[in-house]
Amino acid sequence: MKKGIIGRKLGMTQIFADNGAAIPVTVIEAGPCFVVQKKTAEVDGYDAVQLGFEDIREKLVTKPSAGHFKKAGVSAKRHLKEFRLDDAANMNVGDVVAADTFAAGDKVDITGITKGRGYTGTVKRWGNHILRMTHGTGPIHRQPGSMGVIDPARIFKNKKMPGQYGNEQVTVLNLEVIKIDAEKGLIAVKGAVPGAKGGIVFIRDSVKA
Repeated sequence: MKKGIIGRKLGMTQIFADNGAAIPVTVIEAGPCFVVQKKTAEVDGYDAVQLGFEDIREKLVTKPSAGHFKKAGVSAKRHLKEFRLDDAANMNVGDVVAADTFAAGDKVDITGITKGRGYTGTVKRWGNHILRMTHGTGPIHRQPGSMGVIDPARIFKNKKMPGQYGNEQVTVLNLEVIKIDAEKGLIAVKGAVPGAKGGIVFIRDSVKA
């Protein structure tokens, strides 16, 4: 991994290309992030940096966390994320990582927490078919149906059942950076990004590009 940053999803819009084509983009407020901790291969067994994003009042952090930020010499941050960057050895505690770390045309992977949809049935959760909307089926059109056969008289593992849907970590690969606004700290990425408006996302250069 060469580049990484923490950001906040602001929403979707569209950008018009030079040929007039409308490109759907997700706008992300990326950084500025501060290096709160540096890990080295000699001490920790690997090279990485811990980035902090978004200031928070000191009274809202625990004493151990306050000491962690004080040691780094940076203000308390609401969100922390560790990135194993190739050039982590060249970075120092207190350095700033901004949106201009990326450039238009870059391919990135974005990780976020999807919208939570609560307890849902199999039709919404797994895309199961509903029963025919006709006489004789009764009020069971959206029920999952048979759970299994008489023998072995049990439900097999991985049976698609109702349950919690959403609110899980998802990574979308190979999204293209369309535009960078370094002054405002904004990154416009082609396509959709996991999570609701205002959700925290982690951006890194693509592993498959």
